[in-house]
Amino acid sequence: MNYIELLKNSADKFSSIVCFGMDPVIEDIPEKGTGNGEIIFKFYENILNELIKKNILPGAVKPNYAFYAQYGLEGIATLEKLIKIYKSAGIPVILDYKRGDIGKTAAAYSREAFDFFDADAVTLSPYLGYDSIEPYIKGFPEKGYYILTKTSNSSSGQLQDLKIDNKELFLHVAELIIQWYHPGIGSVAGATYPEQLSQISNIFEKSGKEIPFLIPGVGTQGGSLQEVMAVLKKSKDIRIHRINASSSINYAYKKYNGIHYAEAAAIALKEMNEEIEGLK
Repeated sequence: MNYIELLKNSADKFSSIVCFGMDPVIEDIPEKGTGNGEIIFKFYENILNELIKKNILPGAVKPNYAFYAQYGLEGIATLEKLIKIYKSAGIPVILDYKRGDIGKTAAAYSREAFDFFDADAVTLSPYLGYDSIEPYIKGFPEKGYYILTKTSNSSSGQLQDLKIDNKELFLHVAELIIQWYHPGIGSVAGATYPEQLSQISNIFEKSGKEIPFLIPGVGTQGGSLQEVMAVLKKSKDIRIHRINASSSINYAYKKYNGIHYAEAAAIALKEMNEEIEGLK
């Protein structure tokens, strides 16, 4: 099974194209333990158990490497264990680490992501060109590779909107993704820029190739789920795309007073799944 098939299968199995961003902020985790690693693991293990119990599951999860690596070997070990238990539930895992290097270094990073962590997909920077992407595709052809295209942050336009030959750089990156095409190559495009998301989507759809989006920025960053869905509805197969939500699921207990954090996370995921379904 290649990565595109994995995305379709998980979307069908869980009736979800939500990507649950697993970004642990220790100060916001209402859990106790002997160390940060134990606290983080308990938090996400309890959420997973509740999601399985209620049969409310996301179409993918996306742990951000930095949130774990900041705690050294303890954090790395915790990330490895969490990837294992979420994959055991059949949920695709996107390792968000935005690497961008070449040659043997890129190959080493790819082995870290896919051999050591056993992730299903990664996020990658295209700044060094195809030399920074090829080692992942050649070494692990069945995996997923999301290329940063038009990111959700406010200063992304300082580089990504620069015009070359009267065309914004992010559009050149979108066209390169088509040139670099391999089943599993995808695009990171933020919900905070729906017009640009639509432009990128049009390029992909015209190519006739299946290129999955990973879309951050809904919720806390201000992106509109309605605007995102208006774009995705034009796709030939919406099942290949994933809309990321992090804080709104992780810390949903802040919204639902008196409810355990794991149950609150399940409620938040269910509501987002239902809202997406209503917008299809």
